[in-house]
Amino acid sequence: MANQKLVQIPSDSLLPERDADKLPILRALHLGIDFGGLTAVDDFNISVGRTEICGLIGPNGAGKTTVFNLLTKVYQPTRGTILIDSIDTHGMNTVQANQLGIARTFQNIRLFNNLSVEDNIKIGLHNQMHYSMLGGILRLPNYWIEENAAHKKALELLDIFGMADLADAKAGSLPYGAQRRLEIVRALATNPKLLLLDEPAAGMNPAETAELMENIRGIRDRFQIAIMLIEHDMSLVMNVCEAIAVLNYGKIIAKGTPQEIQSNPQVIEAYLGKKKEG
Repeated sequence: MANQKLVQIPSDSLLPERDADKLPILRALHLGIDFGGLTAVDDFNISVGRTEICGLIGPNGAGKTTVFNLLTKVYQPTRGTILIDSIDTHGMNTVQANQLGIARTFQNIRLFNNLSVEDNIKIGLHNQMHYSMLGGILRLPNYWIEENAAHKKALELLDIFGMADLADAKAGSLPYGAQRRLEIVRALATNPKLLLLDEPAAGMNPAETAELMENIRGIRDRFQIAIMLIEHDMSLVMNVCEAIAVLNYGKIIAKGTPQEIQSNPQVIEAYLGKKKEG
């Protein structure tokens, strides 16, 4: 298990000790969203340290993916505030939130299956390419300079995951685990400060899950970014996350270290139900 100590910061949030002297990369304050008469997320509050690996867990239907959709501006919140790197995202769209430094993967893999692995990465790099439309059409010198830089960057990112030799393969032809890795690499190509992973181990076998665990740690250490993940594989969550937030009926009921969460009565009740007396 991760054994990083969590410390209280002035806003009453818990952050890893090494991040406590820096402003959190993410703060969600009293966040909520209603769909018609249904409240899906209510009074959601969380801070994520700048190099924290944080898990968001909870029973099915607790609102976890809805939270990710709020943080990435797929949904606009009904109430509350989202700060990315201390900037209020009110009124922003998904592209603007990504430019601020938040990227994600999805429960269901969303690759461009008919494009090559490298081209999928280049799509993630588009914010960093600066040639004009005319330059692209006419293939002016700046176009080739930018394209060559993107090619090198894509191969560099793929190499981190041992996938450089697959650069020319069609994304849709990759095995399932490799497609999952490619989606993470494409998100990293946007140069995020906070990476959201929505059930990254879904459908993986134990060997692939163990490799994913090492990849998550490696991403944090290499890029010095924060990672927040939704996951049902409790072994992965307990071994890779420094802090875990537990969501139930759209509200956080606990946040703490893996050890604290495992022994928290509210968490046990949320997952297992209340024990009948007598």
